[in-house]
Amino acid sequence: MNTLSVVIPALNEEDGIRDIIRRVLSIEPRLHQIGIHNLELIVVDDGSQDRTSEIVSRFRQVRLVQHPTNQGYGAALKTGFYQSTGELLAFLDADGTYPPEYLPNLCREVLEKGADLAIGSRMLGAESQMPRVRRVGNKLFAGLLSLVGNTHITDSSSGMRVLRRDALAYLYPLPDGLHFTPTMSTRAVHEQLTMVEVPIPYKERVGRSKLSALRDGARFLRTIIWTALGYNPVRVLGLLGIGAMAIAGAVGVGLVIARARGITSLGQWGVFGVFAALVLAVSGASVFALGAMFNYLVSLFHKRPVRQGLFGKPIFTRPLDRHFGWMGLLTGLVGLAVGVASLVLGLNGWPVSRLWLYQLGSALLILVGAQLAISWVIMRVLEELSQRETLTTRDQAGNGQVLHSLRSNPPPETYVG
Repeated sequence: MNTLSVVIPALNEEDGIRDIIRRVLSIEPRLHQIGIHNLELIVVDDGSQDRTSEIVSRFRQVRLVQHPTNQGYGAALKTGFYQSTGELLAFLDADGTYPPEYLPNLCREVLEKGADLAIGSRMLGAESQMPRVRRVGNKLFAGLLSLVGNTHITDSSSGMRVLRRDALAYLYPLPDGLHFTPTMSTRAVHEQLTMVEVPIPYKERVGRSKLSALRDGARFLRTIIWTALGYNPVRVLGLLGIGAMAIAGAVGVGLVIARARGITSLGQWGVFGVFAALVLAVSGASVFALGAMFNYLVSLFHKRPVRQGLFGKPIFTRPLDRHFGWMGLLTGLVGLAVGVASLVLGLNGWPVSRLWLYQLGSALLILVGAQLAISWVIMRVLEELSQRETLTTRDQAGNGQVLHSLRSNPPPETYVG
């Protein structure tokens, strides 16, 4: 790897583009020291209405690519990647917020430590002038990605990165807008690329920021969740389902304790609590099972093994969804037993005020058990479909070996009569 292509997307950046170009060009001697002998700098003018292109064109060492109209931050980066020739690709903003002097540090992580993607993290303790609102937002997005991706990330939306060109095949497709970087981070995590984060200082931009904390923050959040759903749905839906069932369980424990203390009637909030517990329990089980089923559909689409282990490591020796069959059957039978017992007690004179809680619990257990059992059947069908191509190839290979053996050693001829 002897060429680094640095792509700078620019939209109306006449105030800062000259300085950032000079700073990028100044790192070439340091790149030589780590084995990068060629520096290619590409500025993509994304439909600027000011003097950005005019200023860039004065630098003969810089390649200028122009979009006739504004197509978006991510679109500009993808154009730059397409036009580049380097084995290593890097990008940073044109507004002076990210320090190009740290690019050799990121390149070293890729070259010497074998990383596929090196990210300049603004959240790892280096001097940062990031506004408080954006700092809080970045921590929330990084925490969400760490949760759904089961990988610790400190800066999911950093706009300064170095990556191997061949990593693009795993990262594409990427969006055209400002949510380009959180999408790249989410895909990299789920494609199991090797990612490293390098501390970098951060300054406030030259000129007015194009980032809207509310609008783009909502887009970043949506991007992380939807991209994760495309790889490991049970990680997102399973956590939601478990959370709902945990709340329902807490309400149920509270009701049992109240009943043990002799409380047989509920006020307005108590009735609402029972209603919420029933809805959350059934919905939680359904969402959890839906996430597990979606993992099989994702496996069929990507033609990869099904991702297992909601918490990174399986709770059981076998994947949890394989236990849904007996778990559903047992839950349903317990619910049926409770229902039959409450009916017998009612026929023997117990008042409804003492039986309603048991009957609701019976209905809840039967519904959850049925959901788990049905999901188990569906997932076993999806599992068979996901393995069909592999098993067919194996069987055909086995038949081919038998035919080859027969041709090499034909059986002795047999005569009749």
